[in-house]
This record gives sequence, C-alpha cells and structure tokens, in this order.
Amino acid sequence: MNIKLLAIGKTDNKALQSLIDDYTKRLSFYIKFDLEVIQDIKNVKNLSENQQKEKEGELILSKLTSTDQLILLDENGTAFSSIDFSDFLQKKMNSGVKTLVFVIGGPYGFSEEVYQKAQGKISLSLMTFSHQMVRLFFIEQLYRGFTILRNEPYHHQ
Repeated sequence: MNIKLLAIGKTDNKALQSLIDDYTKRLSFYIKFDLEVIQDIKNVKNLSENQQKEKEGELILSKLTSTDQLILLDENGTAFSSIDFSDFLQKKMNSGVKTLVFVIGGPYGFSEEVYQKAQGKISLSLMTFSHQMVRLFFIEQLYRGFTILRNEPYHHQ
C-alpha cells in the first residue's frame, strides 16, 4: 500500500518543515509515503468561501486516480486513539487498498464534491490547529501507527 498526504499551500515555517521532513524520512522505512502540496489559490480575496472551496476541491480531485481511497482530515470525522489508528491502517493494508490518500483542506474545509468522493473522515482533535501544524501531527501519527504495528518502543501506554 502507498500513502499520500495532499495539503493545500506550502509550509513557510522552517522549523516545522524540518520536523515534517524528519518524520517523512522515518516513515519511509515502513511504507511508501508522499506529501504533495497543492499550490494556494491565487486572488482568494476576490472569491467567496464557497468559490475558494470549489477551486481547491477541483485541484484535490485532479490529483486522484480511480483506485485511490480518499480519507479527509476533517473536524467532524472519526476520532481515533493512536492504537485505534494503527488498527485502521492495518485494516486498510489487509483490504488491498493500493493508495490511501489523506487530505488536509484549505481554511474553509472541503467542497461538496470532495465530501462525496471521500470514503471516510478522520478528526485529529476537537481543537483547531494551523494547516501547517496538522501536516506534522498527522505524519507523526502515521509514523507512530507503524511503530505500533511493528511492536517497536516508540509508543508508550
């Protein structure tokens, strides 16, 4: 199985980017992982929230293939413990999913078309985090999930 994380907009914080790079490298020992950044929409101040979500949604959907399984990182999604998330990953691997695509949306969330295409939603927290920090948190949780599956000493209970 391959895992891809799609995110709107680049990370301009060097410290966060360094940590993202570190966990991405660590994750590569377990699974093929790609972080793909979708460029910010230009002239957003001239667009309504819905127009911005629609444009971002078109870009997100253009990055998918027919065999990808799409999971949205969404505040209204299912909340997992780290162990439950590792079980989720194992079930996806066992089911034969070729590419599991997780998406961090823009500041206003996802378009209706993206919601309709998604096969699931996951919430990282009831709190709100910057989109840049969510990348780090999510990649770290992927890494943690794979160390749990391998019974490695990274995760403690």
